[in-house]
Amino acid sequence: MKSLLSSIVLWSLFLVGLSATVASGAVLDGTQKDVATYGGIALSLLAGSRIAKKDPIKSFLSSRPVLWFLFLFNGVVAAAAGFALDGVQGITAAAGMGLVSLGAGFGLLQSRGTRNRGTRTRGTQALETQGRRTPTPA
Repeated sequence: MKSLLSSIVLWSLFLVGLSATVASGAVLDGTQKDVATYGGIALSLLAGSRIAKKDPIKSFLSSRPVLWFLFLFNGVVAAAAGFALDGVQGITAAAGMGLVSLGAGFGLLQSRGTRNRGTRTRGTQALETQGRRTPTPA
């Protein structure tokens, strides 16, 4: 029950943060708009990072197909953002999407390393057990 309640609170905070980020421009002006936007970004990032650490989401985000999608899609968007957007917006979008792409790429490299290590261990164990003879009873 505690886990369900914490999940509901985290998802609610995440959605409130996204709403504040997106909708503050339609309701507020000036400094209030900036404060609501940056506060919403901080709230959604904080809640989203906590959500991503929970088991079902964590295992989904670390699967190889999702990592490949994140790596390729964000890499293409980062390259396109540099050409499609001007000035600081283009640089910021390209940098943000590039960081996500790099993070997914490092995740792919880490999962590849752990997969190879497990295969080598099993192969080595199989070779070691093949050379052993079981003692025969006298």
